Amino acid sequence: MTQPDLLQGSFDPTVPTRIVFGNGKTDSIKDEVQKLGGKKVLVLSGRTVAEKTDSVRRVNDALGDLSVGVYSNLPQRAPLSTAVEAANMAVANGVNTLVGVGGSTISDASRMIAVLMAEGITTVDQLRRLGEDHDMLLEPDLDGKELPLQVSIPTTLSAGEFNMGGGNVLDDQAGHKIRVRHPRLHADLIVLDAVMTVGTPDWLWLSTGVKALDHCIERLYTSGNQPAIDAPILAAAEVLFTYLPKSRESDGDPEARLRCLVAAWMSMMGAPNFATGLSHAIGHILGVKYSMGHGYTSCVTQPYVMEFNRPVSAAKQALLARSAGLDTRGMSDDAAAEAAARAVDDFIMGMGMPHRIRELEIPEEDLPEIARLVLTDGGSRNNPIPVTTVEQVMEVLKAAF
Repeated sequence: MTQPDLLQGSFDPTVPTRIVFGNGKTDSIKDEVQKLGGKKVLVLSGRTVAEKTDSVRRVNDALGDLSVGVYSNLPQRAPLSTAVEAANMAVANGVNTLVGVGGSTISDASRMIAVLMAEGITTVDQLRRLGEDHDMLLEPDLDGKELPLQVSIPTTLSAGEFNMGGGNVLDDQAGHKIRVRHPRLHADLIVLDAVMTVGTPDWLWLSTGVKALDHCIERLYTSGNQPAIDAPILAAAEVLFTYLPKSRESDGDPEARLRCLVAAWMSMMGAPNFATGLSHAIGHILGVKYSMGHGYTSCVTQPYVMEFNRPVSAAKQALLARSAGLDTRGMSDDAAAEAAARAVDDFIMGMGMPHRIRELEIPEEDLPEIARLVLTDGGSRNNPIPVTTVEQVMEVLKAAF
């Protein structure tokens, strides 16, 4: 296979999301929200973050009289009933700002909640019927409609708060996500503050850090890649290789954690100009089918996807080797790319993360069905080697198993 011509394409300016970063920056959240025009705020979170850490209380206290309360019943992937409940609570209290504290589940759900509020969707049946009628992808006409302001305060490194143009919740009855897409669906403000990550367990923090690295790798060579993206994602990868192992909670190093938060942001720079590839496609299926965190799925897929993609992306993967601190002088692109994949796998194992699908207790006999479902995900089509057959996916899954 030949290398694609990289110097072609287009770049759409990103939306004007304000990003505030620094330890203790959450203390100024009230002023930041008021600058945006926020008047009444509903804080969104999951129960674990609300009950086992101090983050939600700190945010709510800092908001003061702007806050109408906290909705903390958004578990992983946010079942649609919880999104509807949160939207109804927001409308009943005249809320014009949603402040999410947590990982990707919270930011994804917050965008759906905003649409429910704008569209007057008040029941689970309404939302489920809309999903069924539109093949699980809602594309509402929001022109002229008021959307609540969106504020994200991440507690993990999954970087979902930087996604633009969409959100989703889980129809847990049917076992699939209902997605919503519109260019107005993006964060107005993101606050990166390591203080807010205190209490995030190491398994979640480190695995979502690998997911951020997964963003870097896939953005190097999937559809939409271009020079404007390469520099920040390679710098982000270098930061993650250097600081993620030093950022465990037991290390008590808020500066290392803040650097990792900034790296997660850099891994998403250029959104929405790029696409995800096969690693994300597999992760999306494993995540929903087995209620698996996407951090873990990145751990068990990316090194093997890199190997699969090497024939058409060796030059780009060789750049990653240098971000990993490898001396690639005198190496061919293929050799440097192979070294990069080994470095990623060693990095994952060195932090005690799973690096095989079987470690997630997924049965080997499920692989053919997983492969079939992976073909339904857009990441398969955006992969540098377009993935169109079950056999191609099985090649990766068997290597990763």
